Amino acid sequence: MNPNPLVGAVIVKDNKILGIGHHEKYGENHAEINAILDAKNKNNDIENSTIYVNLEPCSHFGKTPPCADAIIKNKFKKVVIGCLDSNEKVAGNGIKKLKEAKIEVVENILEEECRKLNEVFFHYINSKKPFMVMKYAMTIDGKIATVIGKSKWITSEKSREHAHLFRKKYSAIMVGINTIIEDNPTLNCRIKDNPKNPIRIILDSDLKIDLKSNICQTSKEIKTYIATIKSDKNLEKKKNLENLGIEIIETSAKDNKVDLKELTKILGEEKNIDSVLIEGGSILHAALLKEKLIDKALIYIAPKIFGGLNAKTPISGEGIENPDNAIKLIDGKIENIGEDLFLEYYLKYN
Repeated sequence: MNPNPLVGAVIVKDNKILGIGHHEKYGENHAEINAILDAKNKNNDIENSTIYVNLEPCSHFGKTPPCADAIIKNKFKKVVIGCLDSNEKVAGNGIKKLKEAKIEVVENILEEECRKLNEVFFHYINSKKPFMVMKYAMTIDGKIATVIGKSKWITSEKSREHAHLFRKKYSAIMVGINTIIEDNPTLNCRIKDNPKNPIRIILDSDLKIDLKSNICQTSKEIKTYIATIKSDKNLEKKKNLENLGIEIIETSAKDNKVDLKELTKILGEEKNIDSVLIEGGSILHAALLKEKLIDKALIYIAPKIFGGLNAKTPISGEGIENPDNAIKLIDGKIENIGEDLFLEYYLKYN
């Protein structure tokens, strides 16, 4: 629910659920308010009841009035909170207000689970940088394409459908220009029920993108950024791209490429993008890993062998010499999706 956290609330009294609610849309009622309205619509008396909520109730006026005030007004007896809000506008103030109103507050119930539920929100609030998620599919022998570059399809249809859930979950999707040239993708979300297209970010240092590509031809329908190097060159190309509805982001050059650290700062601070799904090739993955910019990895492994000394692998770049210097995958899980394996891990850098 970018840029807001995922929040749900349940109202209970005498071991009976009186109302439930969640934050449905940015700028609309928060979870606590929807739970209160749900209870009242059912003619349930919520005075002296307990409300369970996974995130600290807000105490400030934003798009909606403070939820802490509504809890006090409706004379709740107890509030059980999963975790505190890192937003400096809230950060303990909601709890303080509730305690001052003599409402019992229980904090940090299932805190780890609640924080993981809103890992994007907490990361963005605390760093002002987007949560960066690398996704790729490979064979059991670590190939993302055959020796002649064919990659359709490595994984099963079920895995590909599963992967599109992440295009809906995260705010933006990022690829390099080579992916655009080789595959001519649209980078949209193809979930049948309630699809939500991510913002598209194309790294194109030399503005090689074809104006007739699927990205350019759909840029008035789907928000699109092209990140390139600051330059007085390609002015006409920039103008043509902007006429198609594409916004150009310019960064300093680093090794004749887009400065990735500068780009992520712009995406977070200026474009308010809280999360990015990276579906690039091995070069982009390696560049982002070198800058320690990837926070999480989503990996699909198919029970297939491509072989081939020159077949592409998920990560290229310079590599490391000493195994002790490897980037580690931690706190993860592995599950079966059809015939494939799906790995979801966080990255730990040295």
